[in-house]
Amino acid sequence: MMRTQLAPTVGPILFLDDIEDGQLRLSALFIVAQGESVPPVDAPGGPATPISLAHYDRATVWRARFTLPADRPSEYRWNGTTYAVAGDLTGDLRLAYVSCNGEEVGDMDREGSERNAMWERLRSEHQRRPFALMLHGGDQVYADEVTEGHELSHDWPERIPHDPSRAALDDLRHYLRERFLERYAALYAAPQFAWLCARVPSLMQWDDHDICDGWGSLRRSRTYSPVGQTLFAVARESFLVFQQATTDDDLPTRFADPEGQHLGWAVHGPGLRILAPDLRSERTRRQIMGPGGWAMMEAEAQHEVEGHTLLMSSVPLLGPRLSLLEALMVVIPRMQKYEDDLRDQWQSRAHRDEWRRMLQLVRNLARRDGHDITAVSGEIHLATRAVMDLGGGLHLNQLVASGIAHRAPPKGWARFLGALSWLGEDPLPEHPIRVERLPGQPGRYIAERNYLVLDRTAGNWTALWDLEASGMTEALHL
Repeated sequence: MMRTQLAPTVGPILFLDDIEDGQLRLSALFIVAQGESVPPVDAPGGPATPISLAHYDRATVWRARFTLPADRPSEYRWNGTTYAVAGDLTGDLRLAYVSCNGEEVGDMDREGSERNAMWERLRSEHQRRPFALMLHGGDQVYADEVTEGHELSHDWPERIPHDPSRAALDDLRHYLRERFLERYAALYAAPQFAWLCARVPSLMQWDDHDICDGWGSLRRSRTYSPVGQTLFAVARESFLVFQQATTDDDLPTRFADPEGQHLGWAVHGPGLRILAPDLRSERTRRQIMGPGGWAMMEAEAQHEVEGHTLLMSSVPLLGPRLSLLEALMVVIPRMQKYEDDLRDQWQSRAHRDEWRRMLQLVRNLARRDGHDITAVSGEIHLATRAVMDLGGGLHLNQLVASGIAHRAPPKGWARFLGALSWLGEDPLPEHPIRVERLPGQPGRYIAERNYLVLDRTAGNWTALWDLEASGMTEALHL
């Protein structure tokens, strides 16, 4: 196994645990060499002493928890450096949304300035006008290659042993943990990412590549095998440690299920709710969410919320009639390898009833609160948007920003999806879906790397996409 060189110290990487009593409850994450200690974080409320979260062969992950005010800009200090945090959630504010921070093959070998070019753009945009929070909508890490190099998982998911020994599985678990560490440490050490994430609290939601390509849409014989379950357990532990700065027995209060059977969460701030159901933990080939995820969504639908709801759906909630493409793939043998990619989508024929249930829930949620809802998604490596009329003058706006590091697919794929969108889609016949153009763009799907800016000014929300070649779009009023 070839080992990458770990940076001496990675961090602080800032995460929002929750918003309570006018305070941002924050965690700062650090990855340091095994045996090294981490100085305390100097916050307005006093020093915060880090605790160790996870141990690896060559490194330890540490976390310090502290609070900052949620009604004004503030700062904290660590190891001689002062970090300014925009922090004010009470009035005008800006949020950044990113997804797909990597690629399936060779991501660790890419040249840094090319790979992180859009992170550099996002850093410059923050320096121009700061972001209060950063939302990460899935595929924060591309873990597809972590299974390579171990005899139990090297051919995953095509060929796997049926009855490996306990000792062999323990060895696989150790191997995978070290590989996940290497990937997260490399991503978090990138200068553009590290600078930004030390100053803008992050909220993260996982998708399939945080585990492996197509997790939950693969055959049951793969995901429920001993190797599959070991892979999921390690990916889940890594997600909690590196994307939430926590462990199973210490989930922040924003998580709906303290036991962690699903990892959906909600944050309620002044005039803003950010709602992030977990679309992976309970996923199977026949369902996207299980009982826990649906219980969370039904409970949120009973809350009266003032302001605006941002619904993070790691795969787009609105889109073209992909079920037609899915049916075509079944009869073309060389296309069948893409089946799990389409089965991942809400629009899959396997998830049609569940998709309707989610759209009905969103409609009822909007009608209860009397305000539009904005869904933000990644996953497809393109920029696009769609609108669903919810009735009574209310709308569901779907904004897709993907990816921040994943290179764009061919422009022909964007044109094909644009043509497919002309067919329309109406899972709820009284609420048709329209795929719309981004402001100032000629096509419905834009094949450029991108991120999304969400801006609230005087209570009104707008959205802008920063497209790698085309630049910042005009503002879309939500």
